Amino acid sequence: MTPKNLLSDAVVKRFTDEEMAREYMEAKRWPDGEVCPHCGEIGNAYKLTAKAESKSGARKGLWKCGGCRKQFSVTVGTVFEDSHIPMHKWMLAINLICASKKGMSAHQLFRMMGTFYGKRGSYKTAWFMFHRLRFAMTQHPFVDKLKGIVEIDETWVGPKERGTGFRGVGHPLSKKRPVVALMERNEGGSRVRSFPVERVTVDNVKPIMKAHVEAGTNIQTDEATIYHFMHDEFPDHDFVTHSRKEYSRYENGRHITSNTVEGYFGLFKRSIYGTYHHIGKGYMQQYLNEADFKYNTRRLPDAERVDIAIKATEAKRLTMRQPKSASA
Repeated sequence: MTPKNLLSDAVVKRFTDEEMAREYMEAKRWPDGEVCPHCGEIGNAYKLTAKAESKSGARKGLWKCGGCRKQFSVTVGTVFEDSHIPMHKWMLAINLICASKKGMSAHQLFRMMGTFYGKRGSYKTAWFMFHRLRFAMTQHPFVDKLKGIVEIDETWVGPKERGTGFRGVGHPLSKKRPVVALMERNEGGSRVRSFPVERVTVDNVKPIMKAHVEAGTNIQTDEATIYHFMHDEFPDHDFVTHSRKEYSRYENGRHITSNTVEGYFGLFKRSIYGTYHHIGKGYMQQYLNEADFKYNTRRLPDAERVDIAIKATEAKRLTMRQPKSASA
């Protein structure tokens, strides 16, 4: 029996053959025919080819719209636009980041690029490639709200603070940054949305809840007091009392716990401890985008996760100056 995540020969060739990589991207982005990014016309474009007497030749992968007469390629209107990196290297990067359950460092991609292609290239290039892909993985704009049962919890992400006199939880001078996660729990597969905040206060958390949780939803938390100040918007509130060693209970046929969202935090922190080691304050949302995307597609084979990520690259742009503020 062949493992469902085993890479086929065709997939591996996309990492080395530029033409195959480009054709794969075109097939995934344009399943119903070429779409002009300038006028939106479908199926009315043709590939540009060099004339017989041409000495320079035509740029590969270049199309021309029969309607607006403008030229374009499959990367126009995606996070790959204006990139000088070959498409087969992008295919390698997107497969690696989607298949690495606890993340992959830019240094690892940097080393692998040298192994595959005979030259090491630039670490900064690998770093920016991964940030472009993380930006593509963001779920914004959100088209629906979480509903049913939604677990909400917060955690603190950052270095240990030995000798400071405080543990780094809730202290304004802490080097750690709080992250709030909203977890819609259901049997078909839970889904999560997570956000960094300056401090865990009602003023910071309540707008997130109102924007992403449907009114009347049952919210389940720990005993943190801030959630009790939100009963005007979310009166159906159950909580477990961790200070009394209570982590789960059944009440009126309802399972009350925050273990699901805490499990997500465990996965995210494993990626930090084992792979990234440190995340700058300004880049936290980018890494949370990646963690949310992988968690919400965790039941899919790697190949399907890659296809979703490729589709998500549309209508998004990220320049070198933007990663700190992207999706913040």
